[in-house]
Amino acid sequence: MKANLSPIVAGMWRLPQWKLDAPGLARWIAQALDLGISTFDHADIYGGYSVEAAFGEALAAAPGLRDRVQIVTKCGIRLVSAARPAHAIKSYDTSHGHVVASVENSLRVLRTDRIDLLLIHRPDALMDPDELAETFRGLQRSGKVLHVGVSNHTPSQFAMLHRRVPLSTNQVELSALQLGALADGTLDQATDLGLSPMAWSPLGGGRLFAQDDDAARRVRDVLQAQGQSRGVSAATMAYAWVRRHPSRPRPVTGTGRIDGLREAVAALDVRVSAEEWYAVWRAAQGREVP
Repeated sequence: MKANLSPIVAGMWRLPQWKLDAPGLARWIAQALDLGISTFDHADIYGGYSVEAAFGEALAAAPGLRDRVQIVTKCGIRLVSAARPAHAIKSYDTSHGHVVASVENSLRVLRTDRIDLLLIHRPDALMDPDELAETFRGLQRSGKVLHVGVSNHTPSQFAMLHRRVPLSTNQVELSALQLGALADGTLDQATDLGLSPMAWSPLGGGRLFAQDDDAARRVRDVLQAQGQSRGVSAATMAYAWVRRHPSRPRPVTGTGRIDGLREAVAALDVRVSAEEWYAVWRAAQGREVP
């Protein structure tokens, strides 16, 4: 079953850097909604297990927001943190007990009664797919989780779980500087199944504009030229490049700037030709297509 997400997703992992109090964050959420961004991406570990709680405080400050947004969150990583003193080492855990406890805690700190989309954050080598599928089904039956999926999973890992319980998406890294999902079958699988992936770090984690390595410089030059001909920014073109793939990836932003969100939303009106798309690919690779 497909989750009903906005085509651009607001990523919350950098929230602590934005220095917003609860009323300020509530205003930011409302501004994102005005732009058509209604989906907000979380993980229990973000901000050292603090971001979900900050978002929950914002929802409490403006109760009318909850029914206008879709909350995505992730679990399955156990970080060493003062907030989790029982975690001795960084590890992965997709056991029934850990997933259910993670969901219960996310619901509590987000101050909500349901998670719109729950993702397993990273592949767990010890995952029991039958146990996890049953855990997902139980959470969905209870109404605490509406849709389920995974993040950073290979096509075979996705397929193994999807055969047991319908998954809505695979959230993967994708940008003009990170092309792995194009080569390893991840986007082929998403296209085949009709399940739009979520694309994290669509601006290369800021590398497209903050670094001056050869690949970043080549790609930036191409995106700027393409944007100038349309009157849009290079960032808008980078988002449009990601969305051009037939699987229709949903870029996950990482910015607290409203103007940055506007640049992402502007990509929805940009049509990237095949030649333009491959020009960016060529710039990233530093060579012609094979």
